[in-house]
Amino acid sequence: MPRPFRFGASLLTSAPADEWRARCRRVEELGYDVILVPDHLGMVAPFPALVAAADATERPRVGTFVLNAGFWNPTLLAREVATTHDLTGGRLELGLGTGYIQAEHDTAGLPFGSPGERVDHLRRTVEELARLLESSETRVPLLLGGNGDRVLRLTAEHADIAAFVGARLTPGDTEGKLTPVAAAEFGERVGRYREFAAGRAEPAELNLLIQMVTVTDDPAGALRPLLDRRPDLTLEQVLDLPVMLVGTLEEITAKLRALRDRYGFSYLTVLEPYLEAFAPVVEELRRNPLAAPAGPLLGSSHE
Repeated sequence: MPRPFRFGASLLTSAPADEWRARCRRVEELGYDVILVPDHLGMVAPFPALVAAADATERPRVGTFVLNAGFWNPTLLAREVATTHDLTGGRLELGLGTGYIQAEHDTAGLPFGSPGERVDHLRRTVEELARLLESSETRVPLLLGGNGDRVLRLTAEHADIAAFVGARLTPGDTEGKLTPVAAAEFGERVGRYREFAAGRAEPAELNLLIQMVTVTDDPAGALRPLLDRRPDLTLEQVLDLPVMLVGTLEEITAKLRALRDRYGFSYLTVLEPYLEAFAPVVEELRRNPLAAPAGPLLGSSHE
C-alpha cells in the first residue's frame, strides 16, 4: 500500500505580522499539510516565521526547507530547534542541507568550503543535533536533501524524510542558479538512494520539490518562454522532467500518482508562486489518491 500523499508549501517572502498570518491561513485553507520556509538571505527568517505560522493555524505542521547547515553552529541550532518545537506544539519538522550559494556565505562573512567540507559539516551537524536533542527529549522529524552520494548515504542513515530537488547547481555559478536534471539522471539518483537505504528498518518518506505548476490544455504555449531560454531542450524533454507539472489536471495528477508508484514520492512541495495553481491538484489527489494513471509516465523507460 503506497504512503498517503502529503503536500508542503514553501513560503519565500517575509511580511508584516497580519499579512504573514493571513498567508499561512490561506495555505491551510487550500489543504496543504506543511508550511515550510527556506534559509536564504533576503528571505524570511526561519524559526520566528514558523512560530508565527503555527500560531496562526491549527492543522498544518511547520518546517525548514531547508536550513543551510553552514550558517549554523550545531549547539546553538539545537536550542533553536528545541524552543521552536515547544512553541509550535510539537509540529516542527527540521530540514537540513549543505548549502549551495557561495554568494550568501560571502555576504555573511562565513566560509563556504569545498563540497566535501560542506558535507562533512552537515554530517557533524546531524550527529551533534541527534545527541543534543535526545538529551532534551525533543523528537523532531529530520528531512535531508541533496543529490551527491555522500549526502544520499547520510540521508539513508539518519533522515525520516529524503528530499529530492531534481536539479543541480549550474557549474561555475555562485548565486544559486539551478539547472534541472534529466529524467534518466533523476531516476539514477533515486535508485542510488535506495541502494544506501536498503538496510533501513523503516523506509523514509520521499519528498519532491516541484519547480513549476501550470494547469493548462496548451503545455507548449505555457512552456514557450522556458523553451526560448533553453533551446537545447525540446518540449517533450521538459514535460519529462519530474519537477515540471504542466498539462491538464488529469495529466498532472496521473503523473504524480505514477511518480509515487515508480519512485515512492508521496510528499510533494511547491514554491509560493504556485500555491493557488497546485490547489486543485491537492484536492483531486485527496479525493482520488489511488486512481490508476491515465497513461504511462513520461520517461518511464528510465531507471
